[in-house]
Amino acid sequence: MNSDIPIIQKVYDFYREFYLLIPQMPKQDRHTSGEKIQNLCLEFIQSLIYASRTEKKNKFAYLEKAAMQLDLLKLLLRLSEDTKSIPTKRYLDLSEKL
Repeated sequence: MNSDIPIIQKVYDFYREFYLLIPQMPKQDRHTSGEKIQNLCLEFIQSLIYASRTEKKNKFAYLEKAAMQLDLLKLLLRLSEDTKSIPTKRYLDLSEKL
């Protein structure tokens, strides 16, 4: 694993914690925002790994994509808290990991 790259480890930890939270979400949210956050997190990890293994001249595209994925991930996480899909305390814990 790319545990030598701190950001990948942080996102991995975020994903693991969010994954454990999904069964506690309301069913409707579990299958919409829960799945979207889960998939987006995996895509974010993928972009980071590609960026870490790509030649320098091609890194920017992956890093730009990863930055957009991170922004969207933060927004969806906040939206989940605002709609009471996840408790505020869990939201605060998770948002610190990003």
